Amino acid sequence: MTFIYLFFILVLAIFLGIELISKVPSTLHTPLMSGANAISGITLVGAILLSGSESNTLTVVLGTVAVTFATINVVGGYMVTDRMLAMFKKKDKDS
Repeated sequence: MTFIYLFFILVLAIFLGIELISKVPSTLHTPLMSGANAISGITLVGAILLSGSESNTLTVVLGTVAVTFATINVVGGYMVTDRMLAMFKKKDKDS
């Protein structure tokens, strides 16, 4: 029964996320991306703590996978944010 509730919440979150993201104007994308990167940084810290525990082999493996994916998410998010901010910089006439 708990699995059904968790699955329902996951599906609901997916649909809600799609609706919210589709309605965000492009001018707000960069600030929202920076906030999402901060949340991913918190996820990364939690994953590092989880992978460093010695309680269970499965926990360490899942924690290591979480560290890998969270790192990819944080680095990629900051690269996208930097690229978007570069579009708003004034172009130099001498170059």
